Amino acid sequence: MKKAREATATELTALQAALAAEHAAVYGYGVVGGRIGEARRTEARAAYDAHRARRDALVREVRGLGADPVAASAAYALPFPVADTAASVRLAAELEDRVAGVYSDLVRASSGTRRQEAAGALREAAVRAVRWRGGSVAFPGLAERAGTEPSASGASATPTA
Repeated sequence: MKKAREATATELTALQAALAAEHAAVYGYGVVGGRIGEARRTEARAAYDAHRARRDALVREVRGLGADPVAASAAYALPFPVADTAASVRLAAELEDRVAGVYSDLVRASSGTRRQEAAGALREAAVRAVRWRGGSVAFPGLAERAGTEPSASGASATPTA
């Protein structure tokens, strides 16, 4: 029984970190949408909508485990100034990389259907990152993360470096 509670606590921590990452991504895509060129505005809007849907689903999952969902911050510090289309594209890729990292933690911490959903979210974020960046990484969600534990603080969820 204790092992099951520990697994649930680990999973809840990873779920909360994923929720925090989605809050940050929704905020970040608000910035992207304000600076992105017309040619990629539809892509930015689709990503924004996808992150809102994931965020809302995670809120329901956290509540389903009997916990209070982590709240969004009023604002987030951006990792760099976003003054033009090029910077907004860079920010979008960065947001997707960070979301992928948090979902990799959730994949590791969960099982069953929740793990499948987390793997799907990781895959979607990796694909969006490639589209924004124009290139891929060997292991999406794992870049520069070797030896780390799932984020209890949600620090990797914020758009800051």
